[in-house]
Amino acid sequence: MSATPFNPSLTPTLSPEVAAAVPTPRGPAAGVNQFHESAVAQVAGAVHYIDDLPEVRGTLYAAPILSTHAHGKLLGVDSTAARAMPGVVDVVLAEDIPGDPMLAAFAGDEPVFALDTVQFVGQVVGVVLAKTVMQARHAARKVQLKIEPLPAILSVQESIRAQSFVLPPVNVRRGDADAALKSAPHTLHGTLEVGGQEHFYLEGQIAYVLPQEQNQWVVYSSTQHPGEVQHWVSHALGIDNHAVKVECRRMGGGFGGKETQAGHLAVWAAIAAAKNRCAVKLRLDRDDDFMVTGKRHPFAYEYSVGFDDTGRLTALKLQMAVNCGFSADLSGPVADRAIFHTDNAYYLQDVDITSYRCKTNTQSHTAFRGFGGPQGVVLIEAVMGDIARALQMDPLDVRMRNLYSDEAIPGTDTTNPIRRDTTHYQMKVEDNILQPLLSKLELSAQYRRRVEVISAWNQTSPVLKRGIAITPVKFGISFTATLFNQAGALVHVYTDGSVQVNHGGAEMGQGLNTKVAQIVADELGIPFTRVLSTASDTSKVPNASATAASAGTDLNGRAAQFAARNVRDNLAAFVAGLDGCGAGAVRFKHGEVFSPTATRSFDDVVKMAYANRIQLWSDGFYRTPKIHYDKTTLTGRPFYYFAYGAACTEVVIDTLTGESKVLKVDILHDVGRSINPAIDVGQIEGAFVQGMGWLTTEQLVWNDKGYLSTHAPSTYKIPTAADVPEHFKVDLWHEPNREDNVFGSKAVGEPPFMLGISVFEALRDAVAQAKGPGAAVQLTAPATAENVLKALKD
Repeated sequence: MSATPFNPSLTPTLSPEVAAAVPTPRGPAAGVNQFHESAVAQVAGAVHYIDDLPEVRGTLYAAPILSTHAHGKLLGVDSTAARAMPGVVDVVLAEDIPGDPMLAAFAGDEPVFALDTVQFVGQVVGVVLAKTVMQARHAARKVQLKIEPLPAILSVQESIRAQSFVLPPVNVRRGDADAALKSAPHTLHGTLEVGGQEHFYLEGQIAYVLPQEQNQWVVYSSTQHPGEVQHWVSHALGIDNHAVKVECRRMGGGFGGKETQAGHLAVWAAIAAAKNRCAVKLRLDRDDDFMVTGKRHPFAYEYSVGFDDTGRLTALKLQMAVNCGFSADLSGPVADRAIFHTDNAYYLQDVDITSYRCKTNTQSHTAFRGFGGPQGVVLIEAVMGDIARALQMDPLDVRMRNLYSDEAIPGTDTTNPIRRDTTHYQMKVEDNILQPLLSKLELSAQYRRRVEVISAWNQTSPVLKRGIAITPVKFGISFTATLFNQAGALVHVYTDGSVQVNHGGAEMGQGLNTKVAQIVADELGIPFTRVLSTASDTSKVPNASATAASAGTDLNGRAAQFAARNVRDNLAAFVAGLDGCGAGAVRFKHGEVFSPTATRSFDDVVKMAYANRIQLWSDGFYRTPKIHYDKTTLTGRPFYYFAYGAACTEVVIDTLTGESKVLKVDILHDVGRSINPAIDVGQIEGAFVQGMGWLTTEQLVWNDKGYLSTHAPSTYKIPTAADVPEHFKVDLWHEPNREDNVFGSKAVGEPPFMLGISVFEALRDAVAQAKGPGAAVQLTAPATAENVLKALKD
């Protein structure tokens, strides 16, 4: 992603309509629509991504040398032809690593560069350095790898047969699923396959490493986790963390793909820079990005479900086979979250879930928006649809019948009954709004009337068939790795009254810096325009967690609020001393400071405070309360709260071609008390479309040699504007967060992604309507035209 050259004088004039939407400086900063803090500059092409930064003299450009085999012994590397090409300066391989040849990932199972074996097509063996980008890329293709092929495992079925796992299998159970299945009035057995997903961020993976004095380094990295990049680079260079500074002002998208895997590029570039004592930039082109980096984890499921005549689920036995790729990366917590979200919105009484973390000879799959949650939710929603079709009931009725509630379970102790309000991992659902939220969407979307209209329409339409579905979402908010639920921030008030905030979170377009600035502005009682959010920087806020798990605002916003509050308290105490009142009587609002006896501008108070040597900056720290989690049993309270939502989607399929189209979408989503409604609605819309793409058009295909055939926009299809239905309505649930979260808000990054599952269930409904009453539906995701046709014939 490359912007036009920076021009500080470029300040576009806002149209009258847009200007009218800008909140007045005298109103609150939070709780109202505010422009994204970089929006105007982005539209003008006046913001910097890493590839736009001025390059220092002597910068060299790196390009990766990629394995051409899915599995094999690496017997040698011949770089003679590459070194002879114009502009080539060096070829950097594993023997050039000054520190540990293994990446500092938690599992310790991934080499920096391939060592004695290659594990997938696209694994990086080394990098070529040259004076231009294209010289490096052309030369990298000339490096000859001598590889002795070894058998490759390319499917989870092969992995299970070979007992090839990146991590041991995990089992979570409650009650006795086998006995409950035997006694169930009805049972179903089924399978489901759900594919992976390419992140397809606009700005590809990139790192720019600059040497400093005394073996110190500055790393510009497009990363969701600057602290981890710092750790990985220092580990690979064999130096202390404090010698590496990592900075990221913004990313052109991340979606989880830059949580760990941005670290690889930074390490590769840093090793090359350390060997050649010069600045090195490494930017993957789109094809290489596809081939090198991991995707959303593909899943394969086998399940048996028991249920009664009313559609209530009485037993579930489930096997999840997770395609992790060649190394663990984040596969453990991803697979755990899939287990946690297998219930989605529904109480699972007798349940037995086994998760296999399969090692295959493909890219090492990684975090992706939802982090395993979508792979859990899609399974249980398919089960609910299957039950409804087996009983010839409306699927929404089956879903409503199985929702969490405070209803007592029959047969339990009447004095202290077991209620349908606790998850299979022993967390009580305390903030349950599922039933009223679903009921409200059912009415506002006119679901019942539309079901009748669609049924009548299908009876007179022999080729085109419509389907409709409402699916809910209950998504847990917090890192399941409890230690990551902490954040720090700095707030500086300058003598002119302007404010700078720095925090450990990373801006990737989601509006994190905007929301944090809104929170700080309100805490100090000043206009939003007076607050500047600056780049993520490991030299300012150390040991910051990844911007992930939808917790960016929850963590960093609260830390920034506490930092601003400390400064405000200093100022309040100063004013109280001037006016002879208690500090609690001093108020900050509309850019002014009020005491019982005087009103002063915020700017004047700051100047006076500075003259009296009052501290005008502070840090803030926050750690999420209440959470605890036993990794060995996968039980406890891993989440601070749940975010909820529901979507009603109507689709149409062509039974002759398998093509499909989304016709209408109605969404009701819970963001608590919204800090910025415009940004939240944008996140919901984008997440829904991205989830829809995962389940309809985005198909990853590896051939029998382990080569990713869909590695470019010509063969891998993300949704476009043409795929968004004309009727696309998003409403926000009205209730604040019941937990004490910043501003009463709830996370919004990941939960709405799973609203896209309503598209998949609507497509399954359309297939069922084409096949006739009671017909089973076996639809593989993504529901491409080919897979829809196959489902119609099966």
